[in-house]
Amino acid sequence: MFGKNTYEKILEPGRIGSVKTRNRIIKTGAGLLMWHEDDLDMREDVKAVYESIAQGGVGLLIVEAPVIDYPWGVRWRRRYRLDDDKYIKGMSQLVEVIKKHNCPTFMQMNHDGPWQLKLPAEPNPLYEGPPVAASAVSVTNEHDNHNEIPRPLTVEEIEMIIDKFASAAVRAEKAGFDGVDINAGSSHLFHNFLSPFWNRREDDYGGNTENRTRFLRQTIQEIKKRLGNDFPVSVVINGMEVGQMAGIDNSKCITPEESRKIAVYLDQAGADAIQVRNHWIGYHVGGFLPDTLFYPEPPIPAKSFPEGYYTKGKGAEANKLMAAGIKKEVSVPVTVVGRLDHISGERILREGKADFIGMTRRLQADPDLPNKLAAGQDKYIRPCTACDFCLGSRGRCRVNGLMGTTYCTLENADKKKKVLVIGGGPAGMEAARVSAVRGHSVVLYEKLSKLGGLMPLASVVKGLHPENLVNLITYFKRQMKYLNVKYNTGKEVNLSMIKKIKPDAVFLAAGGILTLPDIPGINNSNVISGPKLHGMLKFFLRFFSSNFIRKVSKIVMPLWLGKRIVVIGGGIQGCELGEFFVKRGRKVTIVEKADDVGEGMTNIMKEYLLLWFEKKDVKIYSGVMEFVNITDKGLTIIDKDGNEQLIEADNIVPAMPLSNNIDMIKEIKKIVPEVYAVGDCKEPKLIADAIGEALKIAREI
Repeated sequence: MFGKNTYEKILEPGRIGSVKTRNRIIKTGAGLLMWHEDDLDMREDVKAVYESIAQGGVGLLIVEAPVIDYPWGVRWRRRYRLDDDKYIKGMSQLVEVIKKHNCPTFMQMNHDGPWQLKLPAEPNPLYEGPPVAASAVSVTNEHDNHNEIPRPLTVEEIEMIIDKFASAAVRAEKAGFDGVDINAGSSHLFHNFLSPFWNRREDDYGGNTENRTRFLRQTIQEIKKRLGNDFPVSVVINGMEVGQMAGIDNSKCITPEESRKIAVYLDQAGADAIQVRNHWIGYHVGGFLPDTLFYPEPPIPAKSFPEGYYTKGKGAEANKLMAAGIKKEVSVPVTVVGRLDHISGERILREGKADFIGMTRRLQADPDLPNKLAAGQDKYIRPCTACDFCLGSRGRCRVNGLMGTTYCTLENADKKKKVLVIGGGPAGMEAARVSAVRGHSVVLYEKLSKLGGLMPLASVVKGLHPENLVNLITYFKRQMKYLNVKYNTGKEVNLSMIKKIKPDAVFLAAGGILTLPDIPGINNSNVISGPKLHGMLKFFLRFFSSNFIRKVSKIVMPLWLGKRIVVIGGGIQGCELGEFFVKRGRKVTIVEKADDVGEGMTNIMKEYLLLWFEKKDVKIYSGVMEFVNITDKGLTIIDKDGNEQLIEADNIVPAMPLSNNIDMIKEIKKIVPEVYAVGDCKEPKLIADAIGEALKIAREI
């Protein structure tokens, strides 16, 4: 794309204060929440995650924020603490595995401050309220974290918190960190003081930009006073704060112009680098994961987004214009974040819009990304599918089964074996990849005409944003070619074939079986069954890409599907089908026997989709007691209150979970010494489970 020396800028060493970075890629301090507040020693799975990223060649690794003000400053019990010297030992254990690979590392620090005490994922608060903030200002919104009126901090308390940050920085230095990173972005305490909307103080800590930055500036200066100018302090700020989603005038929040002024004050106070993100009041996660802001559609039309927010990438590169504006005003390097990869990162650096490129999800998906760039192997980088499965999942990653485990490498097998993989879905392809990496001779058979299992079908429904499964299929294909895995499509394996191949080990990854609910009328002509729908899509996928079929479906769907659709099943399959039909002009109702819908979806994606369903008048019946029958009028149910009612519909679409598919395994075991069922054929779950289980078994054979 860029010609000779394609990634010259992003691979160039950089400098933040006295610290030299190996390249311009920074692993940001996003929280993996793998710890617990009672930990004194570093957990092995935490060390493995950070070591994998360090050995992968990242320029600078920022460790997620431990607690520096307990309990005021934290809402999650799944965080390490550093508010006392007794925690230094454990943190030094983490630094040791990072520095073993000559990787510089900073420790992030933050204070949750105004966040409400009782959060959905952490209903047991660490202290009695109220939370603390600059002023007694709150915004009631179910999709935000500011639904309690906070108590304004006194000046004495502000000074105490400054001391706690500086003391934590001293402990970080004793643990071996090369610097610290203060998170004054998102909606943390420092941001609360920086924002003219949240900060209504009339003392020295409010009223104008200089005063609103005083708390943060004094913290930077106190750290420098104790540790000297050679100990770098980087700072995360919001390049803009958007209030319009919550009915707040954006001009009363942090505008790009105000953010530039803030950055200048921080530069003058001694900050060694500035990282730029954004924040949306009332849409909390959409600020630091900007691609989710556009799922399933942006909360407001893209043309209504505030000036300075880059919308063309649907979250990707969202902050680059804000970063470029700040870079023009400060003397220190600027880092930009926001769904960036090596391609967009190189371009942003070449355009002079930033000095460093921040990533986290990309490096969890493939910690070796920097090393692969340096080796000219960028086409073998494992793609992040932007599923956000990693958010709050204790370090796990959908596409990288090593993440969240206690190991970070794949060792060569003691004995080379002939491995047969039956099935070309995510579990089968990962089993083949890992087996080949470890030195085994691998052959894979897939009965369909293309690799991917159900992923090409899922891509028709999901599209390419935010979850791009097509890239994952492409990655696996390239890996198998690179690793000399022989794969055959359009061929179904039988016992006679297995006998001829004579494998030492077999992975059965044949996928699950599509099911239908047992409802009178399920075979009526107005029912578009899973097998029928899948069969139709599989036929077209033999000739066209999933993205092409998805686009054409907007034109073709009115020819074979009515306006009113009832989806039976409210798990991930049903919810995503509902989204698909709504975007094609259908009026959708989802029915589900469980009390809740969206099982299998990540919490934030589920939250945003259900909010969108409300706007689109999608009816959801959960806790259904019985599906009575299907007629040409629609579906009759017994609802959760015991009432019988008819849901009128032109078509009924069952979206039921798969069932397992292991009938063949008993016969295979009679002729092959090692047989392993993986993926949906063993137990239908998620892509992350299929890949993770396949890797776990394949690394042991």
